[in-house]
Amino acid sequence: MISKIINIGKIVTWDNVLDDLSVCNQSNLEIMIQDNEIIEIGENLENNKDQNIIDAENGLITPGFVDCHTHPIFFGDRSHEFKLRSEGKTYQDIAKTGGGIKYSIKRLREATKEQIFEEALPRIKSFLKKGTTTIEAKSGYGLTLNDEIKSLEVIKMLNDNSNLDIIPTFMGAHDFPMEYHENKNAYVDLICNEMIPRVAEYKLAKFCDVFCEIGYFSVKQSERILKTGMDYGLLPRLHADEFADSGAAQLAADIRACSADHLMHSNKDALKAMADNNVVSVILPGTTFFLGKKEYVNAENIINSGGEIAIASDYNPGSCTIQSMPMIMFLSNLYCKLPLEQGFKASTYNPAKALKLDQNIGLVKKGYIADLLIWNIKELSEIPYMFNNEDRFVKVIKNGNVIN
Repeated sequence: MISKIINIGKIVTWDNVLDDLSVCNQSNLEIMIQDNEIIEIGENLENNKDQNIIDAENGLITPGFVDCHTHPIFFGDRSHEFKLRSEGKTYQDIAKTGGGIKYSIKRLREATKEQIFEEALPRIKSFLKKGTTTIEAKSGYGLTLNDEIKSLEVIKMLNDNSNLDIIPTFMGAHDFPMEYHENKNAYVDLICNEMIPRVAEYKLAKFCDVFCEIGYFSVKQSERILKTGMDYGLLPRLHADEFADSGAAQLAADIRACSADHLMHSNKDALKAMADNNVVSVILPGTTFFLGKKEYVNAENIINSGGEIAIASDYNPGSCTIQSMPMIMFLSNLYCKLPLEQGFKASTYNPAKALKLDQNIGLVKKGYIADLLIWNIKELSEIPYMFNNEDRFVKVIKNGNVIN
């Protein structure tokens, strides 16, 4: 099918050749789409009686948002923990009493695959409503071979039953389950010897992620897991230095991971090493905000180190229930010292780069997938400025089709 977008007020996208923001507002601008791909952008493009016409209503067009760090595969919620945090308990306090990730593990293990799918599907649809057209989604609330496989199979079911593109990540190394607390290396053995081979055999994940943090997986354990994943074709990513400088960012540089995420306490030498090895720095200001913390990642440290920044929601049941990328832009601009244009790049092109999809999505460009947002706005700054107003979407276009 061929579609043509007409009555475009402005196209705003990152230019990956000039490495700068591109704003095109020439008159009679149109976008031609064949099947799911942009085949031409220009003035007064050829008309065809069989074309499907999409009216932009003089709106501003951007790429769809790419959210490169989410945990949407869980069962039940942890709203009761929010009450505890409002009373002064910290994330770590709650975890020590069996809450946090451990609570989500218990609930997911008790649920069937079908129950998890039915509960997760509305969450997945909500991403699209908020303008996110691709997400990365992690397992990690099962932590047994069968429950991790179950979680990844739910991601596949969601991919097959929604318009959202979901990139699967195996994260059996999210925490140590209670049954392995006295023998943590035995759980690392389970991940390396049984979980990763099975995930790879079933082709259920693109990435392998590890929570490399003091009190969770050590640098040595994380390196072993990630290198085993690499041996099986799973690309490495890390949760790094969220609570302390644990050496995780340096590990990300050493193994040339696709990304290292959080980076609240990473030192400047490690950030420089990441930049030198093309590791994308993913910052998650929504988590800082949701947990009521006051110290945000300083994006200037990453930029001054030569690093590329992506921003993501970290959507999960315990430490961030935000799905809106405009809100994540707002937080990164206001609290992480990330300039507006860089925040836009960090929510479109750079997260695509972190997911190794930057040749296909994240730009409004010929040859790219037609994942587009049509906005009832005049300037880019209005996106984070009015982050909570979904009425500003004229249309969400996914794979060349208007999503209702």
